[in-house]
Amino acid sequence: MSVGWLRACALVVLGLFSVTALAKDKTAIVIGGGLSGLTAAYELQNKGWQVTLLEAKPSLGGRSGMATSEWIGNDKTQPVLNKYVSTFKLNTTPAPEFVRTPGYLIDGEYFSAADLTTKQPATAEALKRYEKTLDDLSRSIDDPQNPAATNTLHALDQINVSSWLDKQNLPATARQLINQQIRSRYDEPSRLSLLYFAQQNRVYRGVSDRDLRASRLVGGSPVLAQAFVKQLKTIKTNSPVSSITQDKDGVTVKVGSVGYQADYVVLAVPLRALSKIQLTPALDAQHLAAIKGTNYGWRDQIMLKFKTPVWESKARMSGEIYSNTGLGMLWIEPALKGGANVVINLSGDNARVMQAFGDKQMVDQVLIRLHAFYPQARGSFTGYEIRRYSTDPSTGGSYLAFGPGQISKYWRLWERPLQRVAFAGEHTDTLYPGTLEGALRTGQRAASQVEDLAAGKSFEPAKVGPAAATAAAAGAAGAAVAAKKGNFFTNLFGGSDDDKKPEPVKAPEPAPAPAAPAPAPTPAPAPAPVEAPKPAAPVKAEPAKKAAAKPAAKKPAAKTEAKKPAAKPAAKKAEPAKKPAAKPAATTETKAQ
Repeated sequence: MSVGWLRACALVVLGLFSVTALAKDKTAIVIGGGLSGLTAAYELQNKGWQVTLLEAKPSLGGRSGMATSEWIGNDKTQPVLNKYVSTFKLNTTPAPEFVRTPGYLIDGEYFSAADLTTKQPATAEALKRYEKTLDDLSRSIDDPQNPAATNTLHALDQINVSSWLDKQNLPATARQLINQQIRSRYDEPSRLSLLYFAQQNRVYRGVSDRDLRASRLVGGSPVLAQAFVKQLKTIKTNSPVSSITQDKDGVTVKVGSVGYQADYVVLAVPLRALSKIQLTPALDAQHLAAIKGTNYGWRDQIMLKFKTPVWESKARMSGEIYSNTGLGMLWIEPALKGGANVVINLSGDNARVMQAFGDKQMVDQVLIRLHAFYPQARGSFTGYEIRRYSTDPSTGGSYLAFGPGQISKYWRLWERPLQRVAFAGEHTDTLYPGTLEGALRTGQRAASQVEDLAAGKSFEPAKVGPAAATAAAAGAAGAAVAAKKGNFFTNLFGGSDDDKKPEPVKAPEPAPAPAAPAPAPTPAPAPAPVEAPKPAAPVKAEPAKKAAAKPAAKKPAAKTEAKKPAAKPAAKKAEPAKKPAAKPAATTETKAQ
């Protein structure tokens, strides 16, 4: 009896040992140390995988913003972000009332939304009319996961936003402010698909601006990145990946002459960085075309530092402020050691025309314009920091911003794994691209997909709406994306040719939306991150540095450098997350990859 009992115990112990050994054998490599890659590595490690994270740059955090704090949405608008903020016990403070709605800087004078109604009623009325027209357009999209579900909607993908705005007959100031808002959150209106613009507004339909800037994340998105870093056991920076080779037994990842072996890979890098990695077997023609052809919004971020605030005290400029004079989207925050900082996002064609200028030249041009409004600016100016996403070869812009015709070709292309490789990054999220929420969601999704692959699940490509648009529409799309012309000063300080009522592009008229469409169903809340057992004591990353966005002392309240929005099947709907906050408050710079 005792011998049998001992034998049974021995078998149980051997069984437990085998299960533990099997779990330790599960290996994954995550390529990319932005917030999506950090999330994927964290989730896989918590599920018992041995994970190695490889980052090409010397620091981690990807496109985290440079602000010393960022505005983030509440649990309703950014459930995944708030879950991690709670898990890591990060510090937040409630947002003051004056930052919870956008402000405007018109010819150097600051206006709150209420001020605009009383002091510039024509502009205020035009903005409301534009918002109503856009809301009507977005209501025609029943399912934001499949925006091209009908031929009428599919036709919108062949039209650019600028040509649609031309038909609204907006007064000059209102058009300039609208252009600035669009280029800050996405890209130049002339380079943006009207279907993508409508789809994104459908996602955020019914979401209040107040909910998008509910609290301040102290330290910004870099503190979130560092919280992930502290939990990860194996991180290798300065490790640019040159190739990924898959076979029936696993994956080999090459960094220079060094090869890393694993069962699966998560590729969490922007498309421009992906173009520098050789995959075997090679990607198909559609994936290769998407890498080369998908539009990214352009943005450069500048922080100007002042000994004392030089703007009028009543202009409590924070949150999102849109200028009609080419200064871009800006917000102001106290400096850590006194004084004040103004963070300015140059975006769209305003950023493109600055490519040839050095950092100091760019800062000088912005400071000249600021000085014209606030004569004390030059005397109080003490220095600057700058982040040039537009010229970063690994990014090639800031965040995903589908151009005309691109949803028809590439929608949800990166949502599905290819053999042993799963993809993550803000550009792979259909609901919240360009935001912290999107980046975090895709990291969770990729980790879940790797688990499914290990369990033997296969993934079929997602079905996209109508098969093709008309030849005439395709021709119109080509004309729509043509770059606007103009000299440096008219483009930068006049707002770009978009602000001067460009010639409408001939494009097929979309069929009118139903007379009284029923409101689209509100997306269901995204599942919260998987609760994993508390990780073992953190092992120091090798050599993991602080997140890229060095605090002055992150995308808007989370582009983002993040315009996210755990691990949910791609087909499920999610609760609307916050607007790609000009990607200053978490896109304040949301959008970290």
